[in-house]
Amino acid sequence: MDRGAIPSRDEFLAEEYRCAAKAMEEKKFEEAWHHLERAHIVAQERLKPHCISHWRMLQLAWRTRDWREVRGQIFRLSLAPIGNITGRLPIGNSGRSNVSAFARMEIEPQIIRVLGQSPAQDVCGSK
Repeated sequence: MDRGAIPSRDEFLAEEYRCAAKAMEEKKFEEAWHHLERAHIVAQERLKPHCISHWRMLQLAWRTRDWREVRGQIFRLSLAPIGNITGRLPIGNSGRSNVSAFARMEIEPQIIRVLGQSPAQDVCGSK
């Protein structure tokens, strides 16, 4: 991807999921969470991508045997359709169970650009 170009949301999601999968293969689970959280922020405004982001988080939680996170992701999967239908989504929320499903969070500048405001930098950079 051209580093000066703004990736589409779908391109951004594909890249974040690729980075998360690579991190999981390398057993870098915190890095995988980082990429899945970034993907969630971009995905949450559209129902199908929003549910996919929580499904991928559920898969990682299951793989790492993080039962609290598994429960949290099941809960969020059930809430996602309601949030999307009502338009009551907590902007910037990371999607993890370690934060309230209703908390708004600050969005990092690169993600703000992907959401439509100015050029993005390297998508796959580590946290």
